[in-house]
Amino acid sequence: MTFATEFVGRIKPAFFELEDPKRAIGAQAYMKDIAPFIGIATPERRALVKKIAKGMNAPTSDELGATARKLWKLEEREFQYAANDLIDIHWKVADRNFLAEHGEYLIITKSWWDTVDGLGSVAVSPLSDKYGCEKLIDRWNKSPNIWLNRAAIQHQRGRKFETDVRLVLKYCDDHASSDEFFVVKAIGWALRDIAKINPKAVRDFLKAHPDLGRVAVREAERGLARL
Repeated sequence: MTFATEFVGRIKPAFFELEDPKRAIGAQAYMKDIAPFIGIATPERRALVKKIAKGMNAPTSDELGATARKLWKLEEREFQYAANDLIDIHWKVADRNFLAEHGEYLIITKSWWDTVDGLGSVAVSPLSDKYGCEKLIDRWNKSPNIWLNRAAIQHQRGRKFETDVRLVLKYCDDHASSDEFFVVKAIGWALRDIAKINPKAVRDFLKAHPDLGRVAVREAERGLARL
């Protein structure tokens, strides 16, 4: 039995045992009906994933990717969240090809901010920091797919003083004229993060881009206001 088959075979019944129709309706409405939900609270979901993962041997990089893909194909949204939880637990086994071979597929499949940003936190940021992945991230930045753009712009979130400010601002500049809400929002979050470590760079960026989307400007100003 493969790791993917075993993990999914354990997680599915465990999730459905905690089904909460009322919570599911609320979650589905909040997420704009992008998918049906089982109705599991985040702490319970993460605890289940951790418990099941702990009872199995660690996967290889390809097994981790295959399991995430298998979970991604399931209908209920919590299974995609479970994939991100599992990656968060085992990201250190992922090799330098994981983002290209599996991460990109996950970003562009069933895309919405919840899964894309989740992948950014558990896979894109730590793995691009560990392996570099400059060519891949740059390709995402230039892609016509807005979710890859978003992932590229946000790929260094959480790195604080280790952030390559020049590169992140370049990606923000490349999309400064975008009217795609999720891209503009990503720019705002990137600027808000940079404001914590280099407020001058953010002020200069805002001055150089007077027509930047209001959503991005608002997030940047929030970052500057917290100084």
